[in-house]
Amino acid sequence: MLISCTFPGCKVKCVSPGGLKQHCNSAHRDITQEPEEADGEDIGFSYERHPYLTALPVDSHGHILPLFAPPAQPPSPPPLPHTEEAWSPFGNRVEFDFAYLHFVRLQSSEAEINLALDMWKAQVLAAGGDPDSIPWQRTRHVYDAIDAIDDINVRWTTLDIEYHGPRPPTPPAWMNQKYRVVLRDIRQLFHRQMAMKDWDKIFNKVPYRQFNSQRKRVRSNLMSADWAWAQADKISEDANTHGSMFVPFVCGSDKTTVSVATGHQEYHPVYASPGNLTNNARRTNSLGLAPVAFLAIPKASKSQAKKPAYQTFVRQLYHASLSAVFDPLRLFMTTPDLVRCPDSHLRRVIYGLGPYIADYPEQVWLSCIVSGWCAKCMNQPDCLDSDENRPRTELKTNFVINAFDPGIVWDDFGSRSDVVPFTSGFARADIHELISCDLLHQVIKGTFKDHLVEWIAEYVMASNPPNEALEILKDIDRRISAVPAYPGLRRFPDGRNFAQWTGDDSKALMKVYIAAIAGYVPEDMLKAVATFMDFCYLARRKSHTPDDLDNMELALDHFHCARQIFIITGVRESISLPRQHSLLHYIPSIRLFGSPNGVCSSITESKHIQAVKETWRRSSRFDALDQMLQSITRLDKLKMMHSRLKTRHMMVGSTYSYQASIMGGELPQEEEAEIDVNELGENDDLGPAAGPRTTSSVHLASKPVEGYPRYAAGLGEHIKQPQLHNAIRRYLWGVQHGDSVQPTNIQACPPFASPISVFHSAIARFYAPSDVCGAGGMHSERIRSHPFWREEHARHDTVFVVTGDEPSMLGLTVARVLLFFSFKFHDIVHECALVHWFRRVSEQCDNSTGMWIVQPEFDLRNQRTLEVVHVDSITRGCHLLPIYGSRALPEDFTYHYALTSFPAYYVNSYIDNHTHEFLALDVEDK
Repeated sequence: MLISCTFPGCKVKCVSPGGLKQHCNSAHRDITQEPEEADGEDIGFSYERHPYLTALPVDSHGHILPLFAPPAQPPSPPPLPHTEEAWSPFGNRVEFDFAYLHFVRLQSSEAEINLALDMWKAQVLAAGGDPDSIPWQRTRHVYDAIDAIDDINVRWTTLDIEYHGPRPPTPPAWMNQKYRVVLRDIRQLFHRQMAMKDWDKIFNKVPYRQFNSQRKRVRSNLMSADWAWAQADKISEDANTHGSMFVPFVCGSDKTTVSVATGHQEYHPVYASPGNLTNNARRTNSLGLAPVAFLAIPKASKSQAKKPAYQTFVRQLYHASLSAVFDPLRLFMTTPDLVRCPDSHLRRVIYGLGPYIADYPEQVWLSCIVSGWCAKCMNQPDCLDSDENRPRTELKTNFVINAFDPGIVWDDFGSRSDVVPFTSGFARADIHELISCDLLHQVIKGTFKDHLVEWIAEYVMASNPPNEALEILKDIDRRISAVPAYPGLRRFPDGRNFAQWTGDDSKALMKVYIAAIAGYVPEDMLKAVATFMDFCYLARRKSHTPDDLDNMELALDHFHCARQIFIITGVRESISLPRQHSLLHYIPSIRLFGSPNGVCSSITESKHIQAVKETWRRSSRFDALDQMLQSITRLDKLKMMHSRLKTRHMMVGSTYSYQASIMGGELPQEEEAEIDVNELGENDDLGPAAGPRTTSSVHLASKPVEGYPRYAAGLGEHIKQPQLHNAIRRYLWGVQHGDSVQPTNIQACPPFASPISVFHSAIARFYAPSDVCGAGGMHSERIRSHPFWREEHARHDTVFVVTGDEPSMLGLTVARVLLFFSFKFHDIVHECALVHWFRRVSEQCDNSTGMWIVQPEFDLRNQRTLEVVHVDSITRGCHLLPIYGSRALPEDFTYHYALTSFPAYYVNSYIDNHTHEFLALDVEDK
């Protein structure tokens, strides 16, 4: 019989003790929890919190409250939930949902909202009602209701800046212009945000040090790393700050283009976020990172743009603007500010300028360095990766500027002497320290796409005759497009050849690129890509232990060694590139600021879409900024009201079910399940999973598929697997006898005649905080076994099956699912899969690619080795990459046949972050 897992809350059952041990090793490993969630629970983590900046609740005069005292002078109690007043300025749930649907989710135009209102009136008229009774007659009335929301009413203001330096007799146009900076009070915005009650579980109030069960440090969120603790030490030197709460603010800025066709319209937004938010919340919470300003973008003729006076002015304008944006917080970086927190308590807050998110061009402006130099160290631009690595600081820069001629400062130190960074006016701020790592532009788009991919193409062109080189590049593109299907995998039907690359395109190419070039490039080039990928995937993890950092350092050392092949083969004369050089700063940066995924420009890029590009598209596109600001404000108001209503359990159920309960005289129950938009639909392959962190699980789809024979013999013939019936009997023998040797005589196995239900998919649900996940870090994927997927071809996905308790692939076996089915035997429901095994070719991963290699397994009669396994023994989906060899693919080859056309495959450890961690070995063991 099946063996139940004894882990609290886990319902998994395994077929053998070995399988149970491996399940516990994989499904119940350390899960990095936030300190607030860990209080009072023995989950294997321990914490140290800062001894002086302890975030003690205070009264309205700043005096510390007694322990367990209620919040001081809480805001006026809101109206009772579910009442008409609680929905104000809307009349009820229907009105709010209508506004939220059209303005936030659908982003309907004014004409579309007018059409929806007209249809609403027509429906009321058809029902015998008064069409004038609907709450709004025109779109502007809907907008008036949104504008009346008072949850986040921080107005945008305008600051005009102009040139005041020396002027020639005939000054150029740029000297006479006024430059408009639009900003809102960041202090007021933070006050509104930090009062949001639903932030209570995602808001770290105190700098902390987290340790796992081996007493090894775990760095994840900003407040768990060294910089926040060091800042608290400096602040607490003033005894008046003891008991205060440190609130660093994470900043980001970057130019973005909304339309090239209509005149290259650019905007330069600035974003900010309280650094106390967890990394996952900053990435996923719609209000976690908010736009606080739009900087001016000066324009001048090409001849004027080259003049030193203009270049100095535009940089001074940039830093003066940033200084104005953050000025409301300046006083309160040394003097406590009284702030209402998510738990309703007042606290004395000390602000601090935190990590700044920027790509390299923006870093050059922020740090006032010369392009080509590093913003964080003073290494020479022609040997950036030298071991010297002297940190760059504002103190050193000021000394250099005061001691040397501007020409020497520029040439020998890579600094500008005509501009002062805006951080110089803020307490404890040094821009060189605060510039954060940028996974998107430095690693994914930079080192991988712009460097390695391009260099390999250059190598192919240089080392082969032109026609042959072009054919090789075409075949690499065919290989990229020929990989098997997998949840969330972007397809490249034409390989790498498309006009505009996005960050998501680069990430998708990373997943399949190594197998595509294997056989066409030297072994060291494969090693260079593989070791770089190991470094990248390690950096992208949600949390980092000292072991992770050691592995990152090893991977980087191996990459630096292997990349010399590009110099040896003549592709590069040298490798000294700012974005690639930045990899050397990742490990120190993780120690300072925690995991890079919480301070990556992918967060600001995502916010560009919501705050700039989408708001621009819904504007008239003429002098659009004011209209965009109005849309941003309305979006913030609706999102914050939605957050408040959700906290009060007024968003449970659907609009109809909620309204039906109210009209029936019943209050919706707090425990009623809210419609979960995160649950996978039948056509969805992957997505975030709602709910708290829990154990891994695999379950069959919710409904069986009709039209299949109900009994094993007929079903086996139908799917062309006649051994199905015997395989089920052997499975049942294994259930009854555990790990005992199976009998050779099938008659010794239990007879089986139960009806069978067939399913076309199963859903794996597991903790994957570094991938697309819900607020609790859970992720779900659909594993498919479909004979006619999308009415085209069969799709039978591959999976990892637990077969031992050894680490990584040594305790797993890859299998291809030929059928998902269930049946009842002795009153127990068995959810099973018929699988075809793939065997490992070695007990070690491949030396060149860093990936394991497997082969389809066949018996002595050259037939596929099949077995029935319980879905509980499946851990998650697996992606295989064909080993193409050195022969070109046929031009008409398609990915549908990829899993049956090759003798061997790589187990793709780069398909997602969770798989890379799941299969992880120390880099030195690869």
